[in-house]
Amino acid sequence: MNPHRAQQDTAPQDTAAHVGRGQEREGLGRRRFLGLCAGAAGLGAAAACERTTAVHPPSAVDGRLPEAERGRPGTRDWRLGSAGPVDAVAGYTDRVSLVPGEECGLHVSTAASSFRVSAFRVGWYGGTYARLVWRSERVPGRTGPAGRTVPATRTVRADWPRTLSFGTEGWPEGAYLIRLDADNGHQRYVPLIVRSTRGTGRTVLMHAPATWQAYNKWGGHSLYEGPSGGYADRSLAVSFDRPYDGSGAEKFLVYEWAAVVLAERLGIPLAYTTGNDVHRDPGVLRGAAAVVCLGHDEYWTPEQRQRVTEARDAGTNVAFLGANTCFRRVRLEAGEAGADRTVVCYKSAYRSDPCYPSSPALVTTDFRQEPAADPESSLTGVLYEGYPVDAPYVVHAADHWVYEGTGVRPGESFDHLVGVEYDRVTPGAPAPGALEITAHSPVVCAGRRSHSDSAYYTVPSGAGVFATGTMRWVEALLAGTGELGRDHSMDARTRAFTARTTENLLCAFSAGPAARHRPAPRPNAQEVYRTV
Repeated sequence: MNPHRAQQDTAPQDTAAHVGRGQEREGLGRRRFLGLCAGAAGLGAAAACERTTAVHPPSAVDGRLPEAERGRPGTRDWRLGSAGPVDAVAGYTDRVSLVPGEECGLHVSTAASSFRVSAFRVGWYGGTYARLVWRSERVPGRTGPAGRTVPATRTVRADWPRTLSFGTEGWPEGAYLIRLDADNGHQRYVPLIVRSTRGTGRTVLMHAPATWQAYNKWGGHSLYEGPSGGYADRSLAVSFDRPYDGSGAEKFLVYEWAAVVLAERLGIPLAYTTGNDVHRDPGVLRGAAAVVCLGHDEYWTPEQRQRVTEARDAGTNVAFLGANTCFRRVRLEAGEAGADRTVVCYKSAYRSDPCYPSSPALVTTDFRQEPAADPESSLTGVLYEGYPVDAPYVVHAADHWVYEGTGVRPGESFDHLVGVEYDRVTPGAPAPGALEITAHSPVVCAGRRSHSDSAYYTVPSGAGVFATGTMRWVEALLAGTGELGRDHSMDARTRAFTARTTENLLCAFSAGPAARHRPAPRPNAQEVYRTV
């Protein structure tokens, strides 16, 4: 495989390619759907779920909850202008997430004489996509030292002193972009999740900071490559005590942002958390209607996986809006700023992991690999297979409830929607139950022909689980809009299709265990793959 990848197409480097029913469709008819394809303005095409269309004034609900934000005015001035050179301005928080009212420290380095900090909460906000929640006064700027490297694991840490702290009293739960505005005209983001402590009856959006950090090349090292640009001198552990590279929030913006906006536009009850927080405390999943894993959520601890599985088995629906999910088994360790500040993943060098061989279940490698092999398909229903691909998404079960209102027919396709990584149903792999393949898309990866699959299953608790099988699903929610840059040549028709399908999924999952109110899956994996 090509070890180099573009910003919005990321993949593991060291893994070779392996290669209901009877209801009348409601909502968009085929002609109306095709008309929407031509005229839809991005995420504005989303329609609220029928049972949650009421807009609550801020005074009607707890101001910390996402519902308090509905109807509040947003701002279009949340985007970056010029990021400038790498030393123009950059920063990181000493908390990956926090609950409303807690204090957060911000560590900033800038070549400018001063800067300001603006905190934007991501949401619908009438199509502006963010609201300014807080802004600092001018803060004197200073340049932090170059990152230092821990030789044993080639871990880069900035370890800059705290520049300022800010409180979050009154901040609603949600996903935030902290923007650093330097007086030299350059800007950077710092992502921050203001998390929920209670998810009962809510759809929990689970953000993926461990994956953000795995791909972070700030200081010359990530879990994929070192200063040479190769795999051999990669980090074996990466630290949150450093900025993210690029814009400062690349992975959040590409693989998560559009799904957050759409979910808030629908008006369903939401809660926010991260995989790191579920690892530490699964309380937010108790009684949740659904948990949503966003566009690229590759790095999980065994504890996180166990807790999501337990939630599913207790009746919480699970949506996987990407591919390559729950692929790497990692460990969280302390850093300079506190607990869980380091993501450890030795990958193919797992025999060098200090947990080998004394604690095989904690050895950091791929979940499907020894020791303690446990393929991700036992949770997701699908297996990651390869990188890179670029292929049409081909609908198989056009009458499945997730496609209601799209007007699609069997065999209808959407160009470029499968990429850059993909999952498939793999006969013989561990499976949680009878699977229905809803899309079956031919691909060619590393010269080998295969398929990418979307799949749905249910478990005895009533929970439904849906996996898109492609990493571009969330990116497609912006296709053709020009928002956030490249869209891999996906068009407005693809945007309308993925948006409506995602709306169907989130609205259904927000209503409780899907098996109780949606048609059961029709097992078809053996038929599709012609196995006995």
